[in-house]
Amino acid sequence: RPVNARAFLPLGNGGSAPLADVPCLQPAPFREAVVTTPAARLVSLFGFPDEDAVRVVAILERPEDRNLLVTSMRAGEAFPALTPDMPQAHLFEREIAETWGLVPEGHPWLKPVRFVRPRRAPSGAATAVLGAPGVMGYFTVAGEEVHEVAVGPVHAGVIEPGHFRFQCHGERVIHLEISLGYQYRGIERAMEGGPDIRTVHRVDAVAGDMSAGHAAAYAQVVEALTDTPVPPRGAALRAIALELERMANHAGDLGALSGDIGYLPAAAFCGRIRGDLLNLTLAACGNRMGVGWIRPGGAAADFSNDAAHAMADAVDRAVAELGRSFLLILKNSTARSRLEETGVLPRETCVELGMVGPAARASGVAVDVRKDHPLGAYASAPVVVAVRDSGDVFARAAVRSLECAHSAEYLAKLLRSLPAGPARGGLPAGAGANRIAVSLVEAWRGEICHAAVTDDQGRFRRYAIVDPSFHNWPGLAMAMRDQPVSDFPLCNKSFNLSYSGYDR
Repeated sequence: RPVNARAFLPLGNGGSAPLADVPCLQPAPFREAVVTTPAARLVSLFGFPDEDAVRVVAILERPEDRNLLVTSMRAGEAFPALTPDMPQAHLFEREIAETWGLVPEGHPWLKPVRFVRPRRAPSGAATAVLGAPGVMGYFTVAGEEVHEVAVGPVHAGVIEPGHFRFQCHGERVIHLEISLGYQYRGIERAMEGGPDIRTVHRVDAVAGDMSAGHAAAYAQVVEALTDTPVPPRGAALRAIALELERMANHAGDLGALSGDIGYLPAAAFCGRIRGDLLNLTLAACGNRMGVGWIRPGGAAADFSNDAAHAMADAVDRAVAELGRSFLLILKNSTARSRLEETGVLPRETCVELGMVGPAARASGVAVDVRKDHPLGAYASAPVVVAVRDSGDVFARAAVRSLECAHSAEYLAKLLRSLPAGPARGGLPAGAGANRIAVSLVEAWRGEICHAAVTDDQGRFRRYAIVDPSFHNWPGLAMAMRDQPVSDFPLCNKSFNLSYSGYDR
């Protein structure tokens, strides 16, 4: 079935258009257009005040299209929920209800996403549905032999807060409910009034281990709104930052998974390799986490071609060692059996939830912005996408190992043939007024989406961020069904999702 062309504005990744060009539908036609678009995945769904109502914007992605599909509606107090026919909308609609006081009528489990007060006074109906801020109920399973196991929100060590409530029959998990939002920082609201020196630094803190990913997404938004070109060398340096970030975190995850099953040789090797890769980022930009490396207009740090060749050699050594470390797991039947058939997430569930990143690719869903919506260096040389189909912990580990190998090959080519010229073009001028811009980046956890709407002065009227963890936390809950509750730490680590990126 073809897409309803009158209901959507096609917009390329890193593109911008007048807000007036985005169709503004009534709630019922909006719902019909979104849920009936064939093979569509919901990338973002956000609202902002529009006179006496709220304008809700939906951004859809389809694998066969290079363009994103953007549409919107205006709603005063309620709108028909998308979730019954599009489960991947359930967190987005809960967020809109909590933030803007709109009730998605027909939503099966409407409750707050974060512990925040609404930005718009809710109607009487919304107040009755949502209750008081910070107060929520949990799903329960009836039965004399069913018991609850509650974990968090305060955890041991330095891990961020999050609450996990298991409904169990003996050791078997019937249902897991995940409640986050304890570290909500209001970054989206703080971005309003930008772009400026404040907002460029705030995006680095959305999720500290994805600084390059969120900085790249922000930079692409600003460049779209200001019509700022990125020089070829700057685009290549961005890809280097993103791939180094991917490799370092994947190496760390493989080590952490090995540690969770008590297989210390691989844990030790992978931990050291992660450090080596982080030190390459340190040498490149002065910060192990890549903070400040990517900025609008290009890259803020550059290095000589001799240093680039030395970095390529170091990447080759690191990925060779990482491959040997993963081979230790493959050859150890005890270690491998602990990962196989644990925390299985079926492909159908993955698609229904709109999951992204390595967690989706491990279940056979080949979504990757670098392939589907490439920008910059990825447009001329896309990365090979690693896919597995068993959907278990082993598949999620295997995808990480393969992605490191593919990233290393990609990095070696970039580093040994860096384009000449400046790393950064001219600084962005003023942003266009009353426009919308959308930016996607494939970070190491998966797809990041930043979207901005500007006001009459070209300032951010609304800035919406979707971290890949927002899509993927429900997948962890589904992967734990019918698993022993003792498998949770291992299954959780195989997803390795972000609390702060979700809370933002």
